[in-house]
Amino acid sequence: MEWVPQCTDDLVAATHGVRRVAAVVAKLDLWAFREPIKAREGVAGRDATDPELLVSLWLYGCIRGIGSARELARRGEERAPFRWLCGGVGVNHQRLSDFRTDHGEALDQLFTQVSTSLVDQELVAVSRVSQDGVRVRVSAGAGSFRRAGRLRRLLAASQQHVEELRREVEEPETMSAAAAKKKKGERRVVQEKRRRLEQALAQLPELKQRQQERASRAGQGKYGQQMREKELRVSTSDPEARVMKMPNGGYNAAYNVQVASDPQSRAIVGVEVSNQGDDSSGRSEPMREQVERRSARKVEQQLLDGGYLRNRDIARAHEQKVELFVPPKGARTTKNRGRELEPQRRDSTAIRAWKQRMASEEGQKIYRQRAATSETINADLRSYRGLTQITVRGLHKARCVALWCALAYNLMHFASALQK
Repeated sequence: MEWVPQCTDDLVAATHGVRRVAAVVAKLDLWAFREPIKAREGVAGRDATDPELLVSLWLYGCIRGIGSARELARRGEERAPFRWLCGGVGVNHQRLSDFRTDHGEALDQLFTQVSTSLVDQELVAVSRVSQDGVRVRVSAGAGSFRRAGRLRRLLAASQQHVEELRREVEEPETMSAAAAKKKKGERRVVQEKRRRLEQALAQLPELKQRQQERASRAGQGKYGQQMREKELRVSTSDPEARVMKMPNGGYNAAYNVQVASDPQSRAIVGVEVSNQGDDSSGRSEPMREQVERRSARKVEQQLLDGGYLRNRDIARAHEQKVELFVPPKGARTTKNRGRELEPQRRDSTAIRAWKQRMASEEGQKIYRQRAATSETINADLRSYRGLTQITVRGLHKARCVALWCALAYNLMHFASALQK
């Protein structure tokens, strides 16, 4: 054994990436994260953990591909870069987990702040944006999806169980203090289960409406009839999750993470999360509006893959003086293949302009930027920023996870500019 004098600041080298993360976060305005804190100087209460530390931990964790609060807390005790960030402050996994998803509005403002800074420095432009969606698995298993009848029976049993536990807790003289504490914990678990069952039942009307819309588009044939007769199922562990077709060809419970980016700088300028697996459900216009709101700039061109193609979206973009670059769907018959972009007499002005745009050499050159931008960004988020599986429940929390990953991506590529 030996005595080893050590300074916390010597844990990492002067050029280590964690110092850059801390320097960027120190420049950001985190007032929206600090505002809810009630324990302040001169006020009674336990000192709160500075949001600057928690933001730094999550951003650096996402840069390193860490998506678990427990793993982040463990590294804060064992790994030098995380220990340097903490500076002797202990942070448990529960605090990290709550902070990750409890500040959705503040996190959205922080993403806007970073985007605006990059646009103002003319490092990022939003006149042309590329959009793509990536389906990310959630923690809900296939066995958690139940039909309406089963959900109602489970809810009735859960309500009865809650009532039984309530009566037991209200009669403490019949049990020890330890047993009463255990029953209270069990009651909280059952109440949470009941809440999720109620949320699952509340999702059924929306799912029924979407089913009717899809069946109406399918027509009165065999396929449309099968769609109408299909019984709807909702997950009891994550009611807002939906079963989607994944890139590997299988089907899993997932969320659809939509990402908009600048093809030149490859910065992420817009993030949204949906529980609709198909991109053709009007995803393009809301993303344009989000990018324009964040940057205070006009989107003039939008690059999309074929899954986003809808005549109404093309018409709507034409009204807003936005050029959509989206390839046509392949013709069903052999004789019409290769002629999808030929003008037809019934084409509207918007459709005619879109066909002319996509058939031109310049239009094809512009559209090729989409794959080089969106596909590489999606691969980066999935491979290196921890967007492999969403372990939190609900659209709101899933959106927070996506925003953390997008912020980490932008910080990783534009840290020098953000330190100014």
